[in-house]
Amino acid sequence: MRKQILSSTKSVVIKVGTSTLTNSDGSLNEERIKSLVLGICELIKKGFSPVLVSSGAVGAGMGILNIAERPKSINAKQALAAVGQVALMHLYERIFWAHSRTIAQLLLTKSDFSDRKRYLNVRNVCNSLISQGIVPIINENDPVVADELKVGDNDTLSALVAGLIDAEILVILSDINGLYDKNPNKFKDAKLISLVNKIDDNIKALGGDEGSKFGTGGMATKLIAAQMANKIGTNMIIANGKEDRILQRIFEGEELGTLFMAQKKRVRSKKFWLAYASAKKGKICIDEGASLALKKGKSLLCVGIKCVHGEFERGDIVEIECKEILARGISNYSSKEISLIMGKKSEMIEKILGYKSDDDIIHADNIAFE
Repeated sequence: MRKQILSSTKSVVIKVGTSTLTNSDGSLNEERIKSLVLGICELIKKGFSPVLVSSGAVGAGMGILNIAERPKSINAKQALAAVGQVALMHLYERIFWAHSRTIAQLLLTKSDFSDRKRYLNVRNVCNSLISQGIVPIINENDPVVADELKVGDNDTLSALVAGLIDAEILVILSDINGLYDKNPNKFKDAKLISLVNKIDDNIKALGGDEGSKFGTGGMATKLIAAQMANKIGTNMIIANGKEDRILQRIFEGEELGTLFMAQKKRVRSKKFWLAYASAKKGKICIDEGASLALKKGKSLLCVGIKCVHGEFERGDIVEIECKEILARGISNYSSKEISLIMGKKSEMIEKILGYKSDDDIIHADNIAFE
């Protein structure tokens, strides 16, 4: 199955974690990075178009400054990232240069994804670099970004990048072999799960929430990334980045790690952006009837709205709630307008407001379920 999937794959996102890139003291593991770059360059020779999402800036900074424990202060972590990012990219540049490959650095924030124009601009830049045979290396802009503007972790970032460039496969390289049926650190009989067709509650329950002292992501964040990637039609593999020739072996079809199969019915790029990358401005609470209608692919009408929270304008992204968050969508009316017409029939909108923008509060094409 893997050989069949990978044989038709061209667009690849590779995410490598801090624990893979660094030694136990946080210093950069040059031999492993050389092996990683060799694998990427061999993929390019075979016709693949890889994008690298690389962690390791904070860990590298810790190694350079001889700091044993990851600091808790945001400013201290940002300073380490600023120091470490220079060393990390310098090393990547030297190693890729040895293979006659050019790299480009993209440091992104949540705003680059949440703002639709910036999102499309980053997409165009990535595609332009890829078309020229340049390897984009992406990381979050940790030295300058505030917590409220952070994507959060590079597992999530890599899934967003997969959606950004319509990648066919996302490979997450970490310090674990994949997803196990129980914690392998506690149970000797834990078995590796080689294939996951669907991420349900049972699979989610297998995720932990702890990373290493140098990194931020655990299995829980990787399962979230897998769920995101699978929705956009991207297969995902979690494998151990410390294994010899790991990328070459994966793309030769060897059954390493855990493969998460993409959904057969993929969401459109715009709906993926709405669900995961966009920034919400408010919330619309709806009744059960409206909830059922939305699940059947219908638009949201004002008659099904019970209340509005927050302030937003026409064209803003809002959450849609019925006991729990169901979806996100682009509102055709402002919060003030909706507060006047909620619970009313669509034919009453013009009489109440003096004008009518649309019959729908949110059109079905602009609704993405969580």
